[in-house]
Amino acid sequence: MTPSARLAAAIDLLTAIEDTPRRPADAVANAFFRERRYIGGGDRRAISARVWAVLRHWRRLAWWIERGGAAPTPRARLIALLSLAQPSEIQPPGETVQDLFSGDRYAPPPLTAGERALAAALRGQAMAHPDMPRAVALEVPDWLLPRLEAAFGPDVEVEIAALAGEATLDLRVNLLKTTRAEAARLLAADGIEARQTDLSPWGLRVPGRQPVTATAAFKAGLVEIQDEGSQIVVAAADARPGMRVLDYCAGAAGKTLGMAMTMQNRGHIVACDVSEARLEGAVRRLRRAGVHNAERHLLIPGDRWARRRAGSFDRVLVDAPCTGTGTWRRNPDARLRLTEQDVAELTRKQAEILAVAASLVRPGGRLVYATCSILPEENQDRIDAFLRATPHFRRADSTPDCGLPPGLARDGMIALSPLRHGTDGFFAAILERTA
Repeated sequence: MTPSARLAAAIDLLTAIEDTPRRPADAVANAFFRERRYIGGGDRRAISARVWAVLRHWRRLAWWIERGGAAPTPRARLIALLSLAQPSEIQPPGETVQDLFSGDRYAPPPLTAGERALAAALRGQAMAHPDMPRAVALEVPDWLLPRLEAAFGPDVEVEIAALAGEATLDLRVNLLKTTRAEAARLLAADGIEARQTDLSPWGLRVPGRQPVTATAAFKAGLVEIQDEGSQIVVAAADARPGMRVLDYCAGAAGKTLGMAMTMQNRGHIVACDVSEARLEGAVRRLRRAGVHNAERHLLIPGDRWARRRAGSFDRVLVDAPCTGTGTWRRNPDARLRLTEQDVAELTRKQAEILAVAASLVRPGGRLVYATCSILPEENQDRIDAFLRATPHFRRADSTPDCGLPPGLARDGMIALSPLRHGTDGFFAAILERTA
């Protein structure tokens, strides 16, 4: 595809994302490219780079466009992006905005007089401007800024800036089949250099966006794509050989795979979820990883499964549904969809799930509550409320002896952020049942 054709496709994809505001942008993009299989891998990456740049700078681009008296349409957002910032992956060297909007075959129509004026006014300007409202400059909803300030205090600006950066590509080595050194060697044989992660004892970090799923190591189940923060949650669960373990909100079983590994395939682990599709998607992953001590269970309304198994698990992991504010590096559009009502509904759901999950922990066992959120009301506040209502649980006095860096957990809780730890934003609380 020509640069202009890539730009036209980016406008179309942005339009599709705007037309379905409650659907995640990555899901829209996947469907968009499936319907256009003639678009090759390099073109998809170039188109996606532009679109994701717009999503990361959404509010600031709109501010500049509206300041110029125009409406922030997908076309106007891309004109503003190309005029304000021109890294090589966003605009080809030597190409001007007017060149790209050429009107040629497969290219976007030429710039109107108003669009030429907008491009000229923005040329050479920095993306940020002193007159921008703080929430606009930080790319967060107005209502959310006070909550983020409460979470991060004086570090709020640098923490949010880190959440707007590029996400890392992390792998968890499957110790059921190999070692970290051997996995790194096999990846290198396929042209992918990986270094050991700083926090996870099983992690490898790959620079940039590499085709990991095409490697022999991935196809053989030696590595699994999993953010280092998610691997830390697996470590916090401290699932050991011979235990009965429950992954209560398992999804596609990423953390189930990790806990089966720490259990050395001995004992029994149950992966539960309310989505049959997600559980079905876990089958191939479990098989590829060589996991044979796991079973799946679909949670349905009125199910008495949990009541019949009360107090029977040594470990219960709750990877709770949450706002996903810790994953903004991967999902910048999630900031645009999040509402105050979402937070209120999710915290109610988290409280309900915690109550059920707690009933499944045996005396002396542990309950690990985790989110990929950075909001206090989903994390520390949720645990404080749970402990007030459930006096036979307490924060764990000791953290798992599984290779985690000393001091990572404090008072039974772990809080990770891109700025401080180079991971997604994650929270985990390790709780013990005392009676």
